[in-house]
Amino acid sequence: MSKLLLPRGYRNAELLSSRLQTQNEDQWMRRGEKRVLHLFHEMAERVPAYKDFLKAHKFSARNVHSIKDFALIPAIDKDNYLRKYPKEMLCWDGEFAHKQWVISTTSGSTGQPYYFPREYSQDWQYAISADLYLRSNFEIQSKSTLYIVAFPMGAWIGGLFTYEALKIVAENSKYNLSIITPGVHKQEVISAVQQLGGSFDQIIIGAYAPFLKDILDDGVRQGVAWAAYDIGFVFSAEAFTEQFRDYIFSTIRPRNELRSTLNHYGTVDLGTMAHETPESVMIRRRLVRQNALDALFPERIKQPTFAQYNPELFYFEARDNNLFCTAYSGLPLVRYDLKDYGGVLKRSTVHEQLRKSQDFNVQKEAQNAQIADTLWNLPFLYVYERNDFSVSYYAFLIYPDSIRRALQESKITSLATGKFTMLVDYDEAGRQKMHIHIELKHGLTPSKKTELLFQSLLHQRLGEEVSEYRETAKVVGDVVKPVIHLWPYEDPTHFRVGAKQKWVQK
Repeated sequence: MSKLLLPRGYRNAELLSSRLQTQNEDQWMRRGEKRVLHLFHEMAERVPAYKDFLKAHKFSARNVHSIKDFALIPAIDKDNYLRKYPKEMLCWDGEFAHKQWVISTTSGSTGQPYYFPREYSQDWQYAISADLYLRSNFEIQSKSTLYIVAFPMGAWIGGLFTYEALKIVAENSKYNLSIITPGVHKQEVISAVQQLGGSFDQIIIGAYAPFLKDILDDGVRQGVAWAAYDIGFVFSAEAFTEQFRDYIFSTIRPRNELRSTLNHYGTVDLGTMAHETPESVMIRRRLVRQNALDALFPERIKQPTFAQYNPELFYFEARDNNLFCTAYSGLPLVRYDLKDYGGVLKRSTVHEQLRKSQDFNVQKEAQNAQIADTLWNLPFLYVYERNDFSVSYYAFLIYPDSIRRALQESKITSLATGKFTMLVDYDEAGRQKMHIHIELKHGLTPSKKTELLFQSLLHQRLGEEVSEYRETAKVVGDVVKPVIHLWPYEDPTHFRVGAKQKWVQK
């Protein structure tokens, strides 16, 4: 295992968890700063593409001595760095073909797919993070566990990366952990729960949120009593609302809501970089209930993924509401522009802001919620939709999050699965039209009446949340309303079974 990818002291999750609780946040930040400075200088010396990139930008590595200097290093992204150089030049010492990789691909949702090589030590890195939250959230050390990997198992990172990490956790511990990998085959996931679930103390399902909702709904139709199991969920890939989490809770009835679900923030570029903790879930749910998201975040209505990260493994920066990350990986990356709208917050700042603006004592509330044993002294990040996951409509942007919340209105939750695809094109008169393709629940058929109901509710929601939409509607009238297209359940045109949902079509 590469000594560069995994720092010392990361082989024992129990001891590491103790350190996360006892060492203060500033210590973890300093460890992260020291490590990224070392990574930068190693890359400037040993990665041919990065050496050329710095030369082209007339930037000398000799000028970087402190974290303040580090912030002046030119940022890299897919276009100015990854796609500009051949794979060999992007690797340590220019070596690609004569190493051992597992290669994953992006989904291609923002352009041509890109292939990222991953080393075994990255599996270990994810395994350590997984081990930590399996202990803190799901008490895996004291419960026999069936983990159902329901992420895609093809060339994408989610399924195989999760499986490899879980195998490492199982093989290097005494946990009673079993794994099954049905991937995105819903019936196989449901069958695994029905046939195997009763043999274990708990079940954990790892899945993308829209796919998980399908699993639960299909299971209910087949008579699965989800609440009869001690069941938890691990999500990834995209944000979801607290209304969605409430729907999950109403179906599974967990013993502790703050421990039973968590969402990853990760990319194929760098792997799993951060994840929700019981503390971050508690804070977000409290702010949503009080309509006070702007006490911490720049948006009043949109609900960002809110997670904690370890700066020693993934060092985050924010500039102009844009996230950058630095980390050792198959292709090492320094100040990599993730193209994600978000920011970073020190934990001490979060606690202070909440105490002053909301009279919210996080430590006290954690005690009351019985999650005090899960608190870690790590900083937070928040992330909204990707910067390029939106449609431009009348010169302003519409993000999927607004549509997602509208589809969770009580009037229509019995009609729609929550999946949709949005796009903007032009009619014969040259006027822009926003089209929203919506998947109906199993057994329902499209009708004009249902179309109009969806259009009315979506028009109302967009007017409430998007000021530019509201003002445009005042000027141009009903022509601004979205065009609704209803599709039967699992219609392959926009809702192909097993595919990752494409919220935006460009």
